[in-house]
Amino acid sequence: MKVFLTGAPGSGKSTVLMRVIERLRAEGLRIGGIVTPEIRVRGSRTGFSVLDLSSGKGGILASVDQPEGPRVGKYKVDLVDFERIALPALAYAQEECDVICVDELGTMEFFSKAFKQKINEILTSEKPLIAVVHRNYARNYEKHGRLHEVTPTNREKLPEIIASEIKNCIQ
Repeated sequence: MKVFLTGAPGSGKSTVLMRVIERLRAEGLRIGGIVTPEIRVRGSRTGFSVLDLSSGKGGILASVDQPEGPRVGKYKVDLVDFERIALPALAYAQEECDVICVDELGTMEFFSKAFKQKINEILTSEKPLIAVVHRNYARNYEKHGRLHEVTPTNREKLPEIIASEIKNCIQ
């Protein structure tokens, strides 16, 4: 089963994913993959980190201070640091975890050809996947599984719905 979360900026996609992760871990499931939380300095977003959900290891996905790399708005992507964390995290999740989670499938992440290749590999596997997908890419993924648009009216209910779908798929 593959589940994709999309929606407008600030709709709660990442929050929904984190709540699903909490519920699944509470059920004893092993969760792996990556999340890319904002980096904030004095209330202002200065970039995004990348964190391995299994090991807790982290690095930089993109930053306003990054000297080189592909540019997305005011940020430059640190492909070396991103791949250093993301690729082993996803490989470990494929081999050792019950569910793979990815936040997010978007422009910054897709500058990495190796990341795109790993995601395509995961999409063709039997392993359950829950991924946040940037709205510009959402339609590319709906053929692979269920696409949920996160809105203020459904974001409180979605974590339980998705966690139940995943648990039923695994059992």
